[in-house]
This record gives sequence, C-alpha cells and structure tokens, in this order.
Amino acid sequence: MSNNYSLLRIEYREDICWLTVNRVKDRNSINTALMEELDRALTEAEGTPARAAVITGAGKTYFIGGADGVEMMQCNPDEAAAFSRRIQNLFNRMEASPLLLVAAINGLCFGGGYELALACDFRIAGDRARIGLPEVKVGLIPGGGGTQRLPRVVGLGRALEIILSGRLYPAKEALKLNLVQALVPAEHLLEETVKFLRPILQSPAYALAQAKKAVRASQDRSLSEGLRVETEEFRKCFDHPYFVKLMCHQIKTGVLSTTVSLPEGLCEEGG
Repeated sequence: MSNNYSLLRIEYREDICWLTVNRVKDRNSINTALMEELDRALTEAEGTPARAAVITGAGKTYFIGGADGVEMMQCNPDEAAAFSRRIQNLFNRMEASPLLLVAAINGLCFGGGYELALACDFRIAGDRARIGLPEVKVGLIPGGGGTQRLPRVVGLGRALEIILSGRLYPAKEALKLNLVQALVPAEHLLEETVKFLRPILQSPAYALAQAKKAVRASQDRSLSEGLRVETEEFRKCFDHPYFVKLMCHQIKTGVLSTTVSLPEGLCEEGG
C-alpha cells in the first residue's frame, strides 16, 4: 500500500480498510485532489485481502462538509460541469467496487459529503450527526448525484422536500427519513460499525460482491435487464466450490436431509 496520501489517513484492521478524510481545516470537504486520492485508495484496497472499506472524517465536527466551495467558486460554467462529472465518476466508481463501502458519519454531513454517503452501501451515523443537501441555500443544486440517488432511497416527494428545503436533519430524524440505516452513540461509532459489518463479512467475499452488483443493477436498469444481470452473477457463484462443499457437509452431518441419490463422487470432489 502506498503512503503517498496527504488528504487521507489509511489503516487496515483485519479485513476492513479504514479511510479517514483528513482536511480538518477545510471542513473535510471534497476537492479534486481528494477525489483522486479516494479513487487510488479504493483501487489499492481492492488488491488486498480487505473486504470492506469504511469512510469517516477526521476531527470531531465534520464527516465531510460538502464539496470544496473554495475550488468551485473559481469555476466558470464549463469548469463547474467538469467538476460535477469528476465527483459523479468517483461516486459511480464507488458503487461499482466489489468492496462493501460504509459511510461512518461522525459529524456534519452535507452536500457532496452526503452524496458520497449515498454512493456507499451502508450509512451509519453517530447520534450527533447532522445530514442534508443544502445546496439551494447557496444558489446551487446537488451536483454529485444527489438529485438522482436520493429519490431512489426515500422516494420522489421526500427527496424534493429534502433538497428544496435545504434542511440539515439531526441524526434521529435522518434515521426516520431513511437517510441512514443505523444510528449509534457517537463515541462508539467505529466499534459499532465493525459490529454491523462482522456478521455480513462471514459470507464468502465473491457472493457479497456479486449480490451487490445484482442489487445495484435494479437502480439503473429495466426489470428484464436487471434479471439478466442477476442470472449472470448467480451463474458465477458456481465457479466456486463453497456452495457444493457446504451442501455436502450438511448432508453428511444430517443437518440437511434428502431423498435424492447424489452422483457418485460429487461430495468427494466438492466437499
């Protein structure tokens, strides 16, 4: 793993990669340099035994305080569009990662920070977090995918309310609105994130990655195309011996009963 990161702190603990956004003096906001470091860190993590990546923010105040307004204020319209495409490409790349991605929201999480969280598979908030998409209040709209991903999470009407009001929601209200999937005491956020992940990570890595890909297909494909992706990912599961070995073990130990005569050698070869 490269140590050439100035905006991220990276740590591996067992099979989890921890990515801490470290721009405390700039509200942990997302600039182009941070986008590049996040992309590179994920690529490197995907080449390790890590099975999940947890993204959180340095300091006690901000998870991620939006996209970097200081960078954006220097953009002309074409440059602003390019900035929007860069951050959208990063979040698309996050969704496509075989790693399970978790946003451990430890403080203020708004604008591009919440759009990053929306691109994660799971969002876990500390009870002091505040969350929202307030861009309209500064004369902008969400440009990192928020107008597209939020309606898929909370529905069209609720998404319009959240985006057009520009409100920041306290953690308890954010949980009720399904902006996050879990709420934990702030002082125990990281350990509770591990507790959340650990039962999931008991399953084979390939199965989790392929299930994630199939579920994600439901968000931007027709039903028929999504079913095609599901079938293809289901087929790939049979490239691995795990299922056959498990079934053979359960039959041999009496956990699973069957009246079917298995082909000779199946369980010797597969389990």
